[in-house]
Amino acid sequence: MRCPSCNSLDTQVKDSRPTEDSSVIRRRRVCVTCNFRFTTFERVQLRELTVIKRNGRRVPFDRDKLMRSVQISLRKRSVDPERVEKMVSAIVRELESGGESEVSSEAIGEIVMEHLRDLDDVAYVRFASVYRNFREAKDFEAVLGELSSEDEAPRLAPVRK
Repeated sequence: MRCPSCNSLDTQVKDSRPTEDSSVIRRRRVCVTCNFRFTTFERVQLRELTVIKRNGRRVPFDRDKLMRSVQISLRKRSVDPERVEKMVSAIVRELESGGESEVSSEAIGEIVMEHLRDLDDVAYVRFASVYRNFREAKDFEAVLGELSSEDEAPRLAPVRK
């Protein structure tokens, strides 16, 4: 691993620990050359994914970019960061286990919206407004109507024995 301070490739792992859900390994490292300490994270990657953008351009999938877009939609919302991390990991697993090495940005956006709908309604509307390129207030009304109709949907009564 290259040292972020001096660019030396001579670094040592001092400590390794799994995260709480054991999906990521956290490693504390030290550079042998300059003694700089830093942390890296290691996670399983099932397959290399390529994103097909709306303009047809193909780019490598970037988990950090997905996380940033989700965090922007959740800005100033009181959602536990651990829940956000789990949601993003679930989205990535869903994409990687889909069987395809190429996935459209539209498909990714729809999956993110499904997960955000369960996590936080405001974040869902924020993400949808950018993803679906809202231009008028009625675009917001349509999405809010979707949310309220789901809330009003009749719930099945529990089966009693």
